[in-house]
Amino acid sequence: MTLMLLYREREREYEIVFCDTGKEFPEMYKHIDKFERYIGKKITRLKPDSRHKFDYLMFDHVKVKGKSKGQKGYGWAYSNARWCSQNIKRDIQNKYYRNTKGDYIEYVGIAFDELQRCNMDEKNKKYPLVEWKVTEGEALKYCYDHGFDWDGLYTRFDRVSCWCCPFANLRELRNLYVFYPELWKQLKDMDNRSWNSFKKDKSVQDLEDRFKREIEEAGVKL
Repeated sequence: MTLMLLYREREREYEIVFCDTGKEFPEMYKHIDKFERYIGKKITRLKPDSRHKFDYLMFDHVKVKGKSKGQKGYGWAYSNARWCSQNIKRDIQNKYYRNTKGDYIEYVGIAFDELQRCNMDEKNKKYPLVEWKVTEGEALKYCYDHGFDWDGLYTRFDRVSCWCCPFANLRELRNLYVFYPELWKQLKDMDNRSWNSFKKDKSVQDLEDRFKREIEEAGVKL
């Protein structure tokens, strides 16, 4: 919604930046393509180089600092170690912004009911939805009303980030298992390669066994 309203105002030229982690849902890439056609302009797509790609950092990167110095791969992210967001999103975005000529303002699409996620002290950031007092639900409805529905992603997931995100809740993971079997297979492969488990107390296989049992008990055929 933020992008749609900013482009509708046409008060100045905006550059849209999409940081591609390489683990986005297929529907998200389709959405980006569709929005490009809507605004008639290419979106800047930032991608990590070979030594900062998701799989390299997760499985092959060798730590050079801290207690786990020498450990190979970050493994699955935990709440106090979200290496993926930092290395594959924020660092790449900040590097791109630093190389941008002149001053810049970053417009962030955080909604009014997500104020805790905002950092109001950063002078080069603005939160239009917060200023307009638009909630997440209102923003989503606005997008739906204008033909943008992400092919149903937001009906299956509360947050649409990487499809392999270990912070997804059980409902989201169950939907991933049911509706995206190929991605689920990749998730199991990643879990088997990682030195730590997907959830602190559960592997992807544990979750799959649970979902299978629940689906069988409900009498649902996939």
